[in-house]
Amino acid sequence: MLVALTVTTAVAALLLAAWCGWAAYRDQPTKDWHFIGMAVVSVLTLVQLVVGIVQLARGEKPEQGTTIFVSYLLGAFACVPVTGFMSLSERTRWGSATVAAGGVVLAVLQVRLYDIWGG
Repeated sequence: MLVALTVTTAVAALLLAAWCGWAAYRDQPTKDWHFIGMAVVSVLTLVQLVVGIVQLARGEKPEQGTTIFVSYLLGAFACVPVTGFMSLSERTRWGSATVAAGGVVLAVLQVRLYDIWGG
């Protein structure tokens, strides 16, 4: 895995979590700007998914197994879009809190991906 991409994705996820957490604290739902932030983080996870699959296709192997690595890649890719859709159905502060939680979960998944790969 590319360490720089993993760190960038984790930092972006934590920034999104802080931003949406602040909105939840101020009793605000997710707004259009939050969805732009979610799109940026989602693009980073898409790039990470592609890079991971390309590395596997080239014959590189994660230390803790390919199946668990691909599972975590797919989970990381789905994390922010799923919480974003959930926040659309909950147009209160709890929608923002859901996205904030998704950002924290994504950051933890990034640490775990790094560990699975052999970091």
